[in-house]
Amino acid sequence: MRAILWLVMCVALALPAVAQQTPDRSATGGAQTLEDIMARQRGETVDDADRRDATGQGNVEALIGQLGTRGVASDAEVFRALRYGSADTTTTARGPTTNLLIQDSGMTWLSFREGPLTKYGFLYLGGMILVIAIFYAYRGKIMIAGPKTGRKIVRFASFERFCHWVMGVSFIVLGLTGLFLVAGRAFIIPWLGHEAFASIASAGKWVHNNVSWAFMLSLVPVFFLWVHHNIPNRTDIKWMAQAGGLFSEGVHPPAKKFNAGQKVIFWSVIVLGVAISATGLALLFPFEIAIFEPLFSVANVTGLPKLISGAPLQDVLSPYQEMQLAQIWHAGIAFVFIGIIIAHIYLGSFGMEGAIETMGSGEVDEQWAKEHHSIWYEKEMAKKNAAPEQANPAE
Repeated sequence: MRAILWLVMCVALALPAVAQQTPDRSATGGAQTLEDIMARQRGETVDDADRRDATGQGNVEALIGQLGTRGVASDAEVFRALRYGSADTTTTARGPTTNLLIQDSGMTWLSFREGPLTKYGFLYLGGMILVIAIFYAYRGKIMIAGPKTGRKIVRFASFERFCHWVMGVSFIVLGLTGLFLVAGRAFIIPWLGHEAFASIASAGKWVHNNVSWAFMLSLVPVFFLWVHHNIPNRTDIKWMAQAGGLFSEGVHPPAKKFNAGQKVIFWSVIVLGVAISATGLALLFPFEIAIFEPLFSVANVTGLPKLISGAPLQDVLSPYQEMQLAQIWHAGIAFVFIGIIIAHIYLGSFGMEGAIETMGSGEVDEQWAKEHHSIWYEKEMAKKNAAPEQANPAE
């Protein structure tokens, strides 16, 4: 008897919960409920078929007038028809978005941008800084093992250094302003207020948009200057097997002008740089450049999206959806890119003795070159020591 009473109580307690999970929308004339709104804000799928179909579109006379009501269509039904894109609308204005009166994908974009994107993006950057700090505490500054010769060897010409610094400085400016635009609202508004944030954000946006051209243009000469030095080869396998000697003193695996680690940085810069430039251009010219609709269409032709997720990608996107996807991908790529460059800046500055000179004066000590890029060093020394063919013998 006690077991039966206990079962009855459990069922009785569960009934309100079930009723709350599946609200009776017919009681509100098909209007969405608070549970629907909260579920959509959490990114959950909401069955809105009862509202999507309740638009009164069967009666053409019902839509005559300024969103008025004639016949059987109410204002709520007309509003739903506009929201779901089933109303036959005309506008006097002309443009890519004039016929799109309502779009609710912005809530999903905003929730992801202010939630997982910002949270995990900054956790990733913080983790990268922590890893570098632990490595520095373990290894310290990587010093030149042998005695310096005092003789210099040219590693990078002036034009190479110019292109590198244009890219590097512009990337740092873009990274800082980009991080501010993504997360500045959270700490600037409580500190300086809304008006100050608006002014700073507007200036940051202007700087970000205009400095981006320097970065995008610098990608071209950097690629053609160094691509032939960054083709993977068998020496990279040995370098990677020994981790470049980064964790062991006195270990210097042979390397050409660029070692395997630098090749990873180079191709990361090129691939991520092109990707972030493409999404940046889509944001600069939102109604003229569309990336994701044609990309999704090509992906659907391959059948991979349906094979992986069970459904094809949405390949008909509004300009707003294009901008939202471009901004998410732009910021996501930027977080990954910034983390990689933080590690590059560390090793290229105070993390390794003599490294900063490679992009400063362009000259390095012969001992540094011999230890870190022995194959390249031997080749350069052979060219330096070779007598010119037309040289006169010394008397």
